Amino acid sequence: MIEVYSWPTPNGHKVHIMLEECGLAYRVHPVDIGAGEQFAPAFLAISPNNKIPAITDPDGPDGQALSLFESGAILLYLAGKTGRFLPADVRGKYEVLQWLMFQTGGIGPMLGQAHHFRIYAPQTLPYAVERYTNEARRLYGVLNKRLAHSTYIGGRDYSIADMAVFPWLRSWRNQGVEMADYPHLKGWFDEVAKRPAVQRGVAVLAGARKPLTDDKAREVLFGQRQLEQR
Repeated sequence: MIEVYSWPTPNGHKVHIMLEECGLAYRVHPVDIGAGEQFAPAFLAISPNNKIPAITDPDGPDGQALSLFESGAILLYLAGKTGRFLPADVRGKYEVLQWLMFQTGGIGPMLGQAHHFRIYAPQTLPYAVERYTNEARRLYGVLNKRLAHSTYIGGRDYSIADMAVFPWLRSWRNQGVEMADYPHLKGWFDEVAKRPAVQRGVAVLAGARKPLTDDKAREVLFGQRQLEQR
């Protein structure tokens, strides 16, 4: 049984989806990031960057328990553990990996900034809103061009690259994007959204989600509390 420490965010949903797609047994431990539960010593022992998700697999590759943080690393681990959703051939594997890195290095950070300045910032900063909204639209354009010539983001087969990107695009309205402007991407998005495992994955902890715009949540997520944890 894999222990999953998570919250209903795009990065959390990536791992929930992969676990559901692979049919792995797992147990979810909610980590309420708005309340500061990510700073608990027991969680920091698994995730020293105080970010969700993190996992502990009691049946690690050497027979010993293994804990991991960072959603991209967890996806790669689960792909290796199950032999699924990452091509075995070298060319196919690296084609998928480049798009996984595109998500972890671009889609996540930039769309996260769009969310921050459009929704969570205590005051409106027009330059920041414009900067990250434009970047969100640019990144959607990159994906749209890719999917004009590829069935899935990582290639001809559904993979961890698709699982990594999909949860971040569910909030396209909050990013100042109109999905209809990206028809190839929209077709892919609608198809992935119909997958039963994806639907189960994004439902994990969905009832626990709450607004993170009050002063306490802002301080925990973006303010002095984060600095004190350095």
